[in-house]
Amino acid sequence: MNRLLREGRLCAAALDVFEGEPAVHPDLLGLSNALLSPHLASASEDTRHAMAHLAADNLIATLGHGPRPDSRQRR
Repeated sequence: MNRLLREGRLCAAALDVFEGEPAVHPDLLGLSNALLSPHLASASEDTRHAMAHLAADNLIATLGHGPRPDSRQRR
């Protein structure tokens, strides 16, 4: 992909997940047709609260004081 972007054979790319995170392949840096952002998909306040509740529910279940939460449920 880096070569395709550099050669103009790929018009543009917007990436927020990188192989070997947190490192970004150096060939991507400085390309004007590559938009790079940190992996922020789970950074909303609601998502962070849901993650914290799921972690607490898992801990409670592991200690034998509650049912195992279904990770597919949404809060």
